[in-house]
Amino acid sequence: MNASRHLPITPATATVLAAATLLAAATPLTAQPPHDIVLAGGRVMDPETGLDAVRHVGIRDGAIVTISEDPLSGTVVLDVSGLVVAPGFIDLHAHGQTNRANEFQARDGVTTALELESGVPLPAVYLARRGEGSILNFGATVSHMNVRPRAMPGRLAEIEQALANVEENPAGAFRTFSFVGSAARYDPVQLEDYPALRNALADGLADGALGIGMAHQYYPGANHEEILEVFKFAADEGVTIHTHVRNMGIDAIQEVLANAVATGASLHIVHVNSSSLWRISPILDLIGGVRSRGFDVTVEAYPYTAASTGLQSTIFDPGWQESLRISYGDLQWQDTGERLTAETFQSYRAEGGTVIIHMMKDEWIREALSRGFVMVASDGMPYAPGAHPRSAGTFSRFLGRYVRDQGLMPLMAGLERITIMPARRLERMTDQARRKGRVQVGMDADITVFDPDSIIDTATFEDDLSYSVGVMHVLVHGEFVVRDGENVDGAMPGRALVGRKASR
Repeated sequence: MNASRHLPITPATATVLAAATLLAAATPLTAQPPHDIVLAGGRVMDPETGLDAVRHVGIRDGAIVTISEDPLSGTVVLDVSGLVVAPGFIDLHAHGQTNRANEFQARDGVTTALELESGVPLPAVYLARRGEGSILNFGATVSHMNVRPRAMPGRLAEIEQALANVEENPAGAFRTFSFVGSAARYDPVQLEDYPALRNALADGLADGALGIGMAHQYYPGANHEEILEVFKFAADEGVTIHTHVRNMGIDAIQEVLANAVATGASLHIVHVNSSSLWRISPILDLIGGVRSRGFDVTVEAYPYTAASTGLQSTIFDPGWQESLRISYGDLQWQDTGERLTAETFQSYRAEGGTVIIHMMKDEWIREALSRGFVMVASDGMPYAPGAHPRSAGTFSRFLGRYVRDQGLMPLMAGLERITIMPARRLERMTDQARRKGRVQVGMDADITVFDPDSIIDTATFEDDLSYSVGVMHVLVHGEFVVRDGENVDGAMPGRALVGRKASR
């Protein structure tokens, strides 16, 4: 409308009109506050939507707020042209979480590292301790191994003492629970004590656990009836079991699959490569068959030909050489790198410590990774000099060696295994997972920026841990924890992932 047709043009009117015109020109109707960070011109890859294009990603207040074909303004504008901008990698299976361990994981592209296989005995204590300052997002299941002594009348005095010490010495109580759980590893839970076992697991869920960790190869006292009872409980509560199965045989996989089918419980099977060995093909056929019939069963593998665990564990009880088809020389002592003999095996087993177990073939790893339903997780060990290289290089090795160099799958399919698939696995347990594993507007700004042509692991079985290369920038909730290929000192933006059964 022409204002001159309705308003007398006086000096005062002209001044008002001029001011209004200037204000309209200076204030866009869609004005927004500036972005905190802009990742400019990178190859944005989002496995959930299939987006694979050059885009500019705007981040504000820890979330992705803009994905644009046009340049964006921001307080920090980082040119990432030529690099892949991907969802931060989610590791469902990482032990011994500390910030020193997180430094290596961040350089491997990880933004969320979770203790879901073994779990923890006191989820509330664990979450509080990690919540004091963590580089990466964190969370844990409740440990079946370490709460089952609460259902054993003969162990109650030890458990009650640990509980009494929680407020005075949380870390000490944590260790006491773990010690009691290990001591009770050959003890069964009696049928009449199953209600107490359920209560102990329920306490862990109420304290924020992301399901149940059940590594029952490490406590053979848990008979088939007890394991079935835990599956019944998980089905009743609608929570996921993360299991390290009873042994390296087909029957061990059949046990947990049968329990999942019979009860309807949600099941995740960890490190299928080291739990299957030369039986990998038929075991993957079993798992795939159950999945194809609609049951909630998922599985993971790590891209290395060696395992690692404590030498005092039940895996090395008499008969281990026959069951694993290896001998002393296939065991490597973590602290020195030496290969064991019959004599050093006995002395180190009495002393206690960690071994690396060279027991797999690369063809078995390739077989696992070739199945489209197999995720990748590290099974990373607690940080220590000489620790298994998977603690530092799992995801870079997977993307560099198996995806890029060997062409086992397209890059988008590889990213799917380490972002959206683990995020969906977690969604049953926490709504927080719905904001992870995606580069989309409204999602958490957990982002990994890497060079697809150079990403690779550098850690080996012979030397101390070393950082992967090719991961250029990593953001957790919109804060850099890796920038320009280096760890950012003092950055601790990690937050807890808490199970939806939490009530206290």
